[in-house]
Amino acid sequence: MFKEILKNVQEKTPLVHCITNYVTVNDVANVLLACGGSPIMADDINDAEDITSICNALVINIGTLNERTIATMLNTGKKANALSHPAVLDPVGAGASALRTSAAFKLLETVNFSVIRGNISEIKTISHGSGTTKGVDADVSDAITEKNLDEAISFAKKLSARTDSIIVITGAIDIVADAQKAYIVRNGHPLMSKVSGTGCMLTAIIAAYCAANSDNMLEAAAAAVCVMGLSGEMAYDRLIRTDGGTSSYRIYIIDAVGKMNGEVLEGGMKVESR
Repeated sequence: MFKEILKNVQEKTPLVHCITNYVTVNDVANVLLACGGSPIMADDINDAEDITSICNALVINIGTLNERTIATMLNTGKKANALSHPAVLDPVGAGASALRTSAAFKLLETVNFSVIRGNISEIKTISHGSGTTKGVDADVSDAITEKNLDEAISFAKKLSARTDSIIVITGAIDIVADAQKAYIVRNGHPLMSKVSGTGCMLTAIIAAYCAANSDNMLEAAAAAVCVMGLSGEMAYDRLIRTDGGTSSYRIYIIDAVGKMNGEVLEGGMKVESR
């Protein structure tokens, strides 16, 4: 199944409008190209709505938020909804500041998101209205482990039912859930947390995968999470051979995404459903 999902992305080349943060925007563009999609970035209110109208999906990432882009995000989100295009929210740092938290909730009140992707602290903020996000990283006290995994799955399913969005929680163990079903993904490598932008890149890949598989978005999101995690594993193996550092690792991750095929994905993914 995941092999077909990947094939659809590579054959359809979905165009993804990314309103993302300027820390990671170049990596987001490159990973979209690598996975088989096509990126376009526009965050001016006089430009962005037209760009959304010609795209297949929208990413809203609040990582470098400002008042000007909040208005753009709201407008483009409504436009994507009107066109029935997948919209993906990445609430980067929600809980770390009043502006980020209030903007995330305003977006959730205004836009129907197909997918919400964040670390556990960001997603808890989305659910509870406040959280313990440490900058843009999850609080270690929130970490999903084998011990609390069932509780985290139940939490994700309930939040999906409330928001009518697929919930993607990423960390050492990843959860991809709608109200009825959850995928647990154990791909990835700890070094990925030392590279800025791996979460932003994943959010964009999820948007491309959902756009190319709009009738099967839960599995599309899960496939995207597997692709990113497996690419992190493959990149680490290459890093060890080349004696590189985190800058090389970042590039190797994008390389691995670009070289991913159905056979490699289905042979290396570590996923179960509950």
